[in-house]
Amino acid sequence: MEVASLVVDAGHADLATTVQRLFTALRRLSPPGLSLTAASTLARLDREGPHRLTELAAKEGVTQPAMTQLVSRLERDGLAARAADPEDGRVVLVEITAAGRELMSRRRQIRADHINEILGTLSEADRRAVDAALPVLNRLADLIPQ
Repeated sequence: MEVASLVVDAGHADLATTVQRLFTALRRLSPPGLSLTAASTLARLDREGPHRLTELAAKEGVTQPAMTQLVSRLERDGLAARAADPEDGRVVLVEITAAGRELMSRRRQIRADHINEILGTLSEADRRAVDAALPVLNRLADLIPQ
């Protein structure tokens, strides 16, 4: 029983290493100008809508003071804004601005263009293998908490 578990773990280790390599490589395709935390925060605001600062800090895995500084920088750059919660005027929400949405859209397009260029260098058989793996890769992505 233990031997079978070691074989499965070894297979998962190879998969984990490859996924990590791919993730690291894909991050390098992002245009410069935003830290990983800033890009992740703006992407979350774009995807999920306004958040309390404390929620953002928890979801992004940073301290509240660090998120406060980041949001101040994003505000200064016109990429995010603070607004009163319409349901509770005492609560401040952070939201992405139109300029922030446009920046995130441009960054996604640049990354997609790079990925398409790289995929174009693969053989037809490799592209079919990547296509065949997409449903499983999407299920894996769905399993990762946002």
